[in-house]
Amino acid sequence: MIRIIYSWKVAPEKRELFIQTWKKTTNSIHETVKGARGSFMLQSETDASDIKTIAKWDSLADWEKFWQDNKPSQMQSMHDIGERISVEIFREVDDFTK
Repeated sequence: MIRIIYSWKVAPEKRELFIQTWKKTTNSIHETVKGARGSFMLQSETDASDIKTIAKWDSLADWEKFWQDNKPSQMQSMHDIGERISVEIFREVDDFTK
């Protein structure tokens, strides 16, 4: 398993639209893309425009296949609303969350 951490900057007036768009996008990807296990979203307590989305994938190969064109069409609407600042890839060592 891997986790992908996307960092976003989202203007305050677009935050609710971004959240709703992310919900639809992440659920669609989870339901239709091989290896996608879903994701969750975090918002900074000190800077409401700082949002992280953390996706879980079966393998790096599955994620790379999804990203082969750099901006998959499924995520275009999120890019139209917020600015993706960075992408970090981590291997999951263990997970005790429920």
